[in-house]
Amino acid sequence: MGTKNQTWATEFILLGLSSVWGTQVSLFVLFLVMYLVTVLGNFLLVLLIRLDSRLHTPMYFFLTNLSLVDVSYSTSIVPQMLVHFLAEHKIIPYLSCAAQLFFSLALGGIEFFLLTVMAYDRYVAVCKPLRYSAIMHGGLCTRLAITSWVSGSINSLMHTAMTFQLPTCTNKFIDHISCEILAVVRLACVDTSSNEAIIMVSSIVLLMTPFCLVLLSYIQIISTILKIQSSDGRKKAFHTCASHLTVVALCYGTAIFTYIQPHSGPSVLQEKLISLFYAILMPMLNPMIYSLRNKEVKGAWQKLLGEFSGLTPKLAI
Repeated sequence: MGTKNQTWATEFILLGLSSVWGTQVSLFVLFLVMYLVTVLGNFLLVLLIRLDSRLHTPMYFFLTNLSLVDVSYSTSIVPQMLVHFLAEHKIIPYLSCAAQLFFSLALGGIEFFLLTVMAYDRYVAVCKPLRYSAIMHGGLCTRLAITSWVSGSINSLMHTAMTFQLPTCTNKFIDHISCEILAVVRLACVDTSSNEAIIMVSSIVLLMTPFCLVLLSYIQIISTILKIQSSDGRKKAFHTCASHLTVVALCYGTAIFTYIQPHSGPSVLQEKLISLFYAILMPMLNPMIYSLRNKEVKGAWQKLLGEFSGLTPKLAI
């Protein structure tokens, strides 16, 4: 195709999930409620960690980062999607699309890195309990968190720059709920096989490398737990990892099942459903998982609610 015919769109149109008005209104109400629960749940979890000194540990430092990532990731996609459910013209400007792609890619990568860091924290807690404080000191925790944020952002910046240098000519319809990278690449009016190959290789590396590190950590953890003679000791050691292991299974399990397929990649519908899973469902479930399956968090909630109920009569007087 001639260079003179290669142009860049100034705006895009997101096709979303449905074009039926009644369905869009129903989805608007459902996703609005889920988004509000996500923001409230993660905000309360971060607030609880800040208020309870017993939760000022490396595990909950990383959990605070994870909650901030979850809320930010959900916010990068859901509000725009809610507006489009009620809008006649589902337009997203070029720069807004680029920003959405950057933040969603960056925050998604950061989450996988954080889950890996949290797995290492659990490994040290279970396998090297006597050296835990010496190893997981404040400086190391800060460096690990910064590395996670910077790594995810650099990877996203690279892919965003490569994607938005592609000419889209007259095609501006994105068959997705957001400016997802593969959906935007498909708009290009030039050969994108090299771009798609780079995206696939990068996705596999960034997915499988953290996954292998997490798997290695849990092999060591399980091996150590099985050597504990006391059943109470084994149960206590397992409970220190239960919440994180549940989140890891959901995140990595869904990603691996969807993207690591031998014969074909995910369909457009699968891509939309996976985006909804990571943008709405996982950020909403994470604080619930860490609250319901963690004795320390449940204890902190009971203490905080007890203090609040004790103050209520005094405030009424």
